[in-house]
Amino acid sequence: MSYLDASMDPMEHSRFSAIYGPVIKRLTASTGLKSSEVTCLILIYYKFVKANGPTARKMTKKQMYQIFLALFNVGNVKVVDRTMATMTKDIKYISPEAWISLFEIYTTKNLEMRMRFAFEVYNTKGTDVIDREQVGVACDAFFHGDDEEELNELKLDMTEFLMKKFDLDKDGVISYEDYSAVVTRQPELVDFLGYLFPARDVKDLMAHCINFDTILSSLLGS
Repeated sequence: MSYLDASMDPMEHSRFSAIYGPVIKRLTASTGLKSSEVTCLILIYYKFVKANGPTARKMTKKQMYQIFLALFNVGNVKVVDRTMATMTKDIKYISPEAWISLFEIYTTKNLEMRMRFAFEVYNTKGTDVIDREQVGVACDAFFHGDDEEELNELKLDMTEFLMKKFDLDKDGVISYEDYSAVVTRQPELVDFLGYLFPARDVKDLMAHCINFDTILSSLLGS
């Protein structure tokens, strides 16, 4: 493996290669990311792990929270919790596989993959459907102010609007089939219950920081 980072000496490059070389190869084969993209992402992952001490082997969830807030501009703790629960069942750590999986989801143009991820995040009860209560809880974050009565009215109106929009078979819940049918027609509604995917300017920053060739090519060509 060639030298990746000027801040790392030859010994550290060798250590990185020994630990993560097989991981990079496996994840490149199993994802839609290029080898160079996986390598850059794992290098960043490695630096977060290093910050946890010489015996550390994984990034902590606390570090991941900081990334969501600082890089992805996601400050809703419930959304971050659900996103991380979708990525991994580990309650303390983020594995290299979970780390790469998140960035693959964030950068893919595959709408089906994005819909599956979003629906799983929103499906907070694990029932494979989103009910009116879940929609209402999500709508709580849409409105802010001091007039509680007005806020409740706005929340109820938004909840009713979203249920009518997405509950296509009118059975009182939003199934994946309902959701995907609507989003396939209107892809901008993929994260209809709250911000999940990085905005254009955030993806631009990610591309430059992580050397995402595919994103950079898309941005430069648009």
